[in-house]
Amino acid sequence: MQFIRKHRIWLIILGVLLILVLAFGRKQGWFGNQAWLKVSTEEVGLRDIIEVVTANGKIQPEMEVKISPDISGEVIELYVKEGEEVSRGTLLARIDPEIYKSNYDRLLASLSTQRANESNTKARLAQARAQYKNAELSFQRNEKLWKQGAISEAEYDAAKASWEVAQAEVQSAEHSVKAASFTVLSAEASVQEARENLQKTSIYAPNDGTVSRLNVEQGERVVGASQFSSGTEIMRIANLRSMEVKVSVSENDIVRVNLGDTCIVEVDAYLDETFKGLVTEIATSAETLGASVDQVTNFDVRINILPESYRFLMEGRDSSYSPFRPGMSATVDIQTKKVSQVLSVPIQSVTTREADSSSENNAETEASANEIVFLYEEGSAVMQKVKTGVQDNMYIEIVEGLESGQEVITAPYRAISRTLKDKDHVEKVSKDKLFKED
Repeated sequence: MQFIRKHRIWLIILGVLLILVLAFGRKQGWFGNQAWLKVSTEEVGLRDIIEVVTANGKIQPEMEVKISPDISGEVIELYVKEGEEVSRGTLLARIDPEIYKSNYDRLLASLSTQRANESNTKARLAQARAQYKNAELSFQRNEKLWKQGAISEAEYDAAKASWEVAQAEVQSAEHSVKAASFTVLSAEASVQEARENLQKTSIYAPNDGTVSRLNVEQGERVVGASQFSSGTEIMRIANLRSMEVKVSVSENDIVRVNLGDTCIVEVDAYLDETFKGLVTEIATSAETLGASVDQVTNFDVRINILPESYRFLMEGRDSSYSPFRPGMSATVDIQTKKVSQVLSVPIQSVTTREADSSSENNAETEASANEIVFLYEEGSAVMQKVKTGVQDNMYIEIVEGLESGQEVITAPYRAISRTLKDKDHVEKVSKDKLFKED
């Protein structure tokens, strides 16, 4: 007791140090394996991997024609309804033709007048030519008489002047006939234009399809198309039997997309259903959105939905029925690359770590990072550098660094990506126990 009282302070200090050492040792895993990090593992195996690019977009008809009138006026007849199927040449609508009919009749009358004028000028030309012939014969006789001295020089000059005047009148009449002919041609062109405008009051379907949108009602006024305006859009005719998805792909992913790539299409309106498609068109120019500082550069990609993949939705339906409607939202997985039976590991087991900063060439090592996985070997996590290849949503190809049958740590990801170190002690448990709350 006397010894304890004498050395009480030192005993207290020794006890505190012992407690600290025990706590630190337990944390470092020197004893009591309860402190070891619990991890789950999975073996390296051979798998098929399909690399995909995911994009969102809208469903639209592969072919959709916007119909606008060439002339302005009131819609007096509307022969179709939205959703109605039409054939090429079907009469769709009629615009009030009265003003165009009156204009056609007026120009037709003007054409008749011009043709009458042309006939008059031709008659005057024939008259001028007859007078010219008479003047020419008279001049020839007077010329002979003048050479014989039978007439005076004044009479000869008068005959010559009459002949020249007749000649000029013929030329003038010929020009008048040409001018009248051109005037008739102009009038005929005006009549042809008026006839076409009158015909354009009747609007016909340019192709087979379905009236996917009807924008006007009977009695509304529409504006005709011109070089400065596309005019009033009356309706749209679309081929709903051939649908496509138009998606936007970022500039980082567009280089991996090729024409003919297979696609898996998910439509929001059909839960738990997937459809197949093919890439049919890739934009060559980018669509840039946002301000110059935060610009987002995307490229439009069109994917044709294969009819065979949604044929089951059309069972018992009319042949013109389409399960997809323009404007529906869809998500597309574009399969850009596929590899078969390659070494792979779960994608979450691969992380990056900075290269060793102790290297002599610090400028080079600091700029690079190694892809690594942690192998599970007899209760320890062994860091292994790897080289990766194609990846999908779950697995990633291992090109170098691993062999089939090795065991890699797959969870928890926070430890793999940040805290886990080479040679750390770990405890292997199942995923159920790993994420089970204590």
